[in-house]
Amino acid sequence: MSSGTAYARPRRSVLYMPAANARALEKARSIDADALIFDLEGAVAPDAKETAREGACAAASSGEYGYRELAIRCNGLDTPWGRDDVAAVGAAAPSAVVIPKVSGAADLAAVAGLLEAAGAPDSTRIWAMIETPAGIANAREIAGFERTDAVVMGTNDMAKELRATITPDRAALVPHLATCLVAAREAGVGALDGVYNDIRDASGFAAVCRQGANLGFDGKTLIHPTQVEPCNEAFSPSLDELDFHRRVIEAFEAAVTEGRGVVTVDGKMVENLHVDEARRAIALADTIAQR
Repeated sequence: MSSGTAYARPRRSVLYMPAANARALEKARSIDADALIFDLEGAVAPDAKETAREGACAAASSGEYGYRELAIRCNGLDTPWGRDDVAAVGAAAPSAVVIPKVSGAADLAAVAGLLEAAGAPDSTRIWAMIETPAGIANAREIAGFERTDAVVMGTNDMAKELRATITPDRAALVPHLATCLVAAREAGVGALDGVYNDIRDASGFAAVCRQGANLGFDGKTLIHPTQVEPCNEAFSPSLDELDFHRRVIEAFEAAVTEGRGVVTVDGKMVENLHVDEARRAIALADTIAQR
């Protein structure tokens, strides 16, 4: 299901797993992440690239990961492995191929051509990583490319390329994250926040998850299984929020039936936009509960 649909599948927690590690791929079957990215790029040494590719494609086509959305991060097309990675992914047909350091639509057109040549179904989409100045500047055309299904923030490389410092509040990155998020929302595709590096810093991680959720991201990419549960919590509506959303829908529908154009819930004015958000949140919660 594309993120452009009215109520897309949950992508609260998106966990990178090193595809060269067979035990990690096996463990991922029991981790409560909404999506998994089998990584052929940063987490894999050059002499293990081909083994990782075989393992990732086998895992993605195995049918053993339940509800989890599966994607494979390839090496860039400018590397010795990138083109073969994309061809193999096209044949394996996961939900998505993740492409690092996308600069513009031309990069995505090259990837799309390789996927088509490999016989990839239309359901295998592109998740485009935005992590360079060119990617930020061209976020609109990247998000709007016909095969793009999500943009993924590569915050570590983004900070490096911008010569920015990642502070606890990410003040230097927030404007650029917002630029990419606006592009994703205009195009009707998903938007995933970047990773948090310190797996021991639970409070800092929780704060950044809340920040990403408040900005409007669908979820966050993760580097360790211990980050999954707090991330899911941060990007899920609470019980109190769901109760409010249900009362918003009930009150608005009653007002429409009675011919009233104005309605308030808990002293707050309710409009169509609030009802749509309420329905989106309830649909998300219902999807998660049905697993």
